[in-house]
Amino acid sequence: MENVHVAPVVGPEYESGYIRIDGDLIAEVAAGPAPEAPGVTRIDGTGCLATPGLVNTHHHLYQWASQGLAQDATLFEWLVALYQVWAAMDADVVEGAATAGLSWLALSGCTTTSDHHYIFPKGRGDLLAAEIEAARAVGLRFHPARGSMDRGQSKGGLPPDVVVEELDDILSATAEAVDAYHDPSFSSMLRVAVAPCSPFSASAELMTESAALAREKGVRLHTHLAETVDEDEHCREQFGLRPVDYMLKLGWLGPDVWLAHAVHLSDADIGKLAATGTGTAHCPSSNGRLGAGIARVSEMLRRGANVGLGVDGSASSELTPLAGEMRQALLYQRARYGPRALTARQALELATLGGARNLGRHHELGSLEPGKLADIALWRVDGPYTAAVADPVCALVFGPVPPLARVLVGGRTVVADGELRTLPQDEAGRAGLRARRRLARLAEERGFTAAEQIH
Repeated sequence: MENVHVAPVVGPEYESGYIRIDGDLIAEVAAGPAPEAPGVTRIDGTGCLATPGLVNTHHHLYQWASQGLAQDATLFEWLVALYQVWAAMDADVVEGAATAGLSWLALSGCTTTSDHHYIFPKGRGDLLAAEIEAARAVGLRFHPARGSMDRGQSKGGLPPDVVVEELDDILSATAEAVDAYHDPSFSSMLRVAVAPCSPFSASAELMTESAALAREKGVRLHTHLAETVDEDEHCREQFGLRPVDYMLKLGWLGPDVWLAHAVHLSDADIGKLAATGTGTAHCPSSNGRLGAGIARVSEMLRRGANVGLGVDGSASSELTPLAGEMRQALLYQRARYGPRALTARQALELATLGGARNLGRHHELGSLEPGKLADIALWRVDGPYTAAVADPVCALVFGPVPPLARVLVGGRTVVADGELRTLPQDEAGRAGLRARRRLARLAEERGFTAAEQIH
């Protein structure tokens, strides 16, 4: 890859430089023309910006099949409206939704994504296997987080009992998922995390047992936390503690943990996250869509807490491109704290190295450095309008998402000239449409009409 503006996130930028790839690794990043070498494939990056592939650290891929519903609801209202619809999903719905959602991520420069799947209706097929197969087909590095809920309404939780599982079943299924799929190798395309859903849907016993299981098996922990004022009030009423203090009590803060949202944090909360090495996944579009608030990202960064980005589930963040979350994060912080709250390059770091740290892969991913995996996004910033922006990184972060010339995962082309190359792009999109129609039909057979949840 040559004649390209290189923004490596770590180290100096090169206005015109090259990246040499050997196998699935970056071998060299330097300024100037690429050296002559016989028999190599050369990618001309003239007019392009090269960045690390983006890393998505929070998603719910199954929700691609339920976009556009409960449009004007708070988080709790939105969940109550959709739990029964989601209870109807099966493996076909999940595979179609995941195929569309993962393709959409690839088309916005994403090379690695997590997914937090936490609803497993009985007798509906192997939902985790369905999304893993979709990720293999699309060609992204995949970190499925085996989610769970055991605290239904009969136990003081928010979800209806029909969508929760028994504790022993959860722990058994989670252990089996780790044993079957988790690959800890350096170049891994698939790693599994353990991920009880939230304080209002998972019991204290599930949280502590899940943490013990994850640490026994050497995998990471993920959950939702401090997303809304309602959640804060729920934790105070049910547990006598604010969310971060509740996590601390349960042994859920540490360098092997990352938390989704973390919107409503006190100064003391931020200090605890920074001191324990606990990461967070900032999902600005979803937080805005649900009226949840604005996370204190600039303050977290200033105090040394790690922050990555996430698009969140498609049903609370319709058609959100991961690259667009850089712009949203930057604008939200500046709207709240002023124009120096977050820079374009800090936003790029959130989307790359910050995400890699959340997933425990910062030694492999997140920056363009020799020895790291060749996961690279090549953005066209020479268009008739985009080229007027003096700084290519500013063009990427401040403006609309520029076209992609290439997306490489381990040196393999996944996107070229703005089109998916691992699967027929239109077919991947239609898979998501079929998933929506199938979920609507299955929900109606159970007596829940998705169309009634539009507003």
